[in-house]
Amino acid sequence: MSLHTPIRACLFDLDGVLVDTAKYHYLAWKRLAGELGFDFTEQDNERLKGVSRMASLDILLSIGGISPDETTRLALAEKKNGWYVDYITRMDESEILPGALAFLQELKAAGLLVALGSASKNAMTILNNTKLAPYFDAIVDGTKTASAKPDPEVFLLGARELKVSPAECVVFEDAEAGIEAAIHAGMRSIGVGSETTLGRADAVVSSLREMSLGRLAEIFPSS
Repeated sequence: MSLHTPIRACLFDLDGVLVDTAKYHYLAWKRLAGELGFDFTEQDNERLKGVSRMASLDILLSIGGISPDETTRLALAEKKNGWYVDYITRMDESEILPGALAFLQELKAAGLLVALGSASKNAMTILNNTKLAPYFDAIVDGTKTASAKPDPEVFLLGARELKVSPAECVVFEDAEAGIEAAIHAGMRSIGVGSETTLGRADAVVSSLREMSLGRLAEIFPSS
């Protein structure tokens, strides 16, 4: 079918775009900070959006004024991840964010390609538990990448696996670092969340409830 848009592929971040796992990251980081003897607030947690696990740990440690050796850093990261994995193993379809499933179904029915581009090393656990895995033609997560957003690696790998050019891709992101990664990759982008932080995206929606094939064609019409 003709969609009247140059977009052939949609690449999605996971946390905060498709599912609500951000709260579990926050609970795990807050628990770790508590064990280390300092508080970690929701405002502090905003700095961790779209950031890799070890970079997130470094931010948390800087907040607490702690500079452990490398062995301790790795142990702390593993402890946090263990708590996080325990939380997400209890997830189900009820934690898919509003509009996400309907939009994925619409994209697949229309024949557009769909990829995941996430820093999470636990993406497959989440996709399987929420039964979203079958909607993806390619899954690029933290187990396949070496560089964190705003580096474009995760999205460029996604485009390569889908066999499409970056110019034919649109990225859906809730983090400023993710929008920057899309820009660096030469891709279009739609921010999911606040225009204040996602203003460099081509368009911003409050949630995927606002998205449809028609809306996609309005934002990116064929020239």
